[in-house]
Amino acid sequence: MSLRHKTMARTSVVAAAAVLVLAACGNGEDSTDGSTQAAGTEDGAAGGSADGALSGDIAIDGSSTVTPLTEPAAELFMQENPDVRVAVGTSGTGGGFEKFCNGETDVSMASRPIKDEEVAACEEAGITYEELGVANDGLAVVVNPENDWATCLSVDELNAAWRDGSEATDWSGINPEFPAEALELYGPGTDSGTFDYFTEAVNGEEGNIRQDYNDIGEDDNAAITGVAGGTGAMAFIPLTFALEAGDSVKILEIENEAGECVAPSTETVQAGDYTPLARELFIYPKGESVANKPEVKAFAEFYVNNSEEIAEAAGFIPLTEEQKQAALDQIATLGG
Repeated sequence: MSLRHKTMARTSVVAAAAVLVLAACGNGEDSTDGSTQAAGTEDGAAGGSADGALSGDIAIDGSSTVTPLTEPAAELFMQENPDVRVAVGTSGTGGGFEKFCNGETDVSMASRPIKDEEVAACEEAGITYEELGVANDGLAVVVNPENDWATCLSVDELNAAWRDGSEATDWSGINPEFPAEALELYGPGTDSGTFDYFTEAVNGEEGNIRQDYNDIGEDDNAAITGVAGGTGAMAFIPLTFALEAGDSVKILEIENEAGECVAPSTETVQAGDYTPLARELFIYPKGESVANKPEVKAFAEFYVNNSEEIAEAAGFIPLTEEQKQAALDQIATLGG
């Protein structure tokens, strides 16, 4: 079974298993009770009914990294609200924002903050939104398990391998102490938030990358396959996919600003030690949808209130208490 197929299967398992976990949170805590759900509606208006039950459609699209979080959140939300239909698409962070700013979706998923040009596109279209954190993630740099020379790479070494104009064709071009093993590079395409985040963190500018790397698009499984099949291969992918790949790849430590070699983990990401390759993952609910469709605000509340259980069950790193409270404070302002 491919990694992507395993991820999709895991999503269904997570959704089923997490029902019991999330049920313990209670409807009062996740703000899907009748009084909250019916806010802004009267006499069974769109998005609600006379008895306060939620109904309607929620369209979500965006990051493939955030999808394994959003799909179980959506399934669980629909189980509690059977008259709501949540559709989750995956066109990448950039593709998701394009649809969002075109008015095609209610919520956009992103593995990086919205860009200035995307902000401008939404402003021109009159699209308002809030940025809500839903989980944390680390970007993992992975190599073939037979690679016995690299255990920790600095940002400078990563830059030597990945920057636009790099002439490194083997590992000795990254570090002269490494062997002259041919270098094969795999990474996501330009629509990916993972691509944007990595290129800015490592190469100093979004989109700055050598032209001869193997572009895997949105298919992280292709990177795992490539790295597993080449002794000199290297890739950058979301940590959750690297962990799921097990022994087929080796996850490298990264030297942080303090000069410490740090492996990505829940503890190091939340503590801020795994720099610069740790990041927060987001959803962006549309202001108009929140104002006119109470099911959208209820879903955002449900997602954030249950973010810890959802993140842990899906293999991601939960929000810190400070991040969660910030998201809840932003939700309180949604829809005026």
